[in-house]
Amino acid sequence: MAVTLADVATRAGVSAATVSRVLSGNYPVAGATRTRVMRAVEELQYVVNGPASALAAATSDLVGVLVNDIADPFFGIIASAVQSEMGTGGEGGPGARKLAVVCNTGGSTERELTYLTHLQRQRAAAVVLTGSGVEDEEHGAALATRLRRLAASGTRIVLCGRPPLAPEADKQEREQQEQHEQNERRARQEHRQERERIAEDGRPSPGTGTAPATGTGTGTASAAGEGDGIVTVAFDNRGGSRRLTEHLLSLGHRSIGYVTGPANRTTTRDRLEGHRQALRAVAPELLAQAEQFTVHGGAYDRSSGYDGALELLRRVPDLTAVLAANDTVALGICAALRDQGLRIPEDVSVAGFDDLPFSADASPTLTTVRIPLHDAGARAGRLALGREAPPPGGVATVRTELMARGSTAPPAGRRG
Repeated sequence: MAVTLADVATRAGVSAATVSRVLSGNYPVAGATRTRVMRAVEELQYVVNGPASALAAATSDLVGVLVNDIADPFFGIIASAVQSEMGTGGEGGPGARKLAVVCNTGGSTERELTYLTHLQRQRAAAVVLTGSGVEDEEHGAALATRLRRLAASGTRIVLCGRPPLAPEADKQEREQQEQHEQNERRARQEHRQERERIAEDGRPSPGTGTAPATGTGTGTASAAGEGDGIVTVAFDNRGGSRRLTEHLLSLGHRSIGYVTGPANRTTTRDRLEGHRQALRAVAPELLAQAEQFTVHGGAYDRSSGYDGALELLRRVPDLTAVLAANDTVALGICAALRDQGLRIPEDVSVAGFDDLPFSADASPTLTTVRIPLHDAGARAGRLALGREAPPPGGVATVRTELMARGSTAPPAGRRG
């Protein structure tokens, strides 16, 4: 149930007009009063309507595209594909042309939530969130709350390259809690109005009490099902990583290092799990030393690959292959190996993930896993505009493809 201006006024103990003055900033308001109002706004997560305040049920022509780093080709390709869909519709209807605004979060969870709040204020027609999700329970709950509120207000939500939202908490319990809070707000408001009336004429109204309301109704719950209006275009990171490791194992490698991405990212987890699944299925004896062969916690950048490769060589001098969290990390690994006098793939094989444009032009050409990023971004754009029907269950999984190239070969002892 949407929080209203009156709810904020009740929580702050002021009039609705005072709340409006504080939020508009056009009238002088005492500092203490302003503080109470803003605290109530934050506690209730009240969202101020933007330029479309007079059109409460309408959405704007704005589509927000949230990316981690627009300079990263991974995000640039997706954002460009989403944006390319914005100008292909007609002048009216659900598929009409929209304005795509790219929001660069820099990997900040706080900035991600702030952008979503801004987009809700602007009544965005759609929001596309790209890339890996953050594995943090508190942030996950806050993100889910904002996205479901956006969806409930008519904004289409598409998650591109990240897992679906976790299921909502038990709906009955949530509805009862909302009803309880509504009753408490109503009781406080009635209590305040009664005190004001008593101050004016000195006697209470017959039958007026100050006890909290105790209604047990379940409120006006949305008729939509859980996650309604939120569509996911997920990448098969786990399956792609499994096939990549199987490729190295089939070449005869048994001393395989792995340089992961950031520790708290869903993509990092899924790709590492796929790697371990392949080891478990094909060479389970390697699992006992899997942690020794894994460098955790770097960023998705070249320097993390460089440092990770040096650490792996320190731990395992006879390393024959290295898997990278993504193609950019793989470039750093290749640079570190060359600086140590090692040849690729004659001495050490290297493989990446994503198949970014430079992968086919690297020397040697980089073995990797292809994600059709442009196609996925374009589909996310069509879903955001309502030009394509949502997939069954609201989740579409994008298949990945192994691209075996020149950077991987059998280990030296296995070559004929």
